[in-house]
Amino acid sequence: MRVEVDRDRCEGNAVCVGIAPDLFELDDEDYAVVKSDPVPADQEDLADQAVHECPRAALIRKD
Repeated sequence: MRVEVDRDRCEGNAVCVGIAPDLFELDDEDYAVVKSDPVPADQEDLADQAVHECPRAALIRKD
């Protein structure tokens, strides 16, 4: 699976970073970026949690 960040929606709340710091980080402009593409199989549950808990729905799961 892959996860993409919609930079138009992202506010840099870092909820995804808190849930899955091995998968997400904030860039120099405080936008979320995906650190691992594709998402490792053992991290998919955390990626799904981050997608569902993003307060701006800025994370998009791609299968």
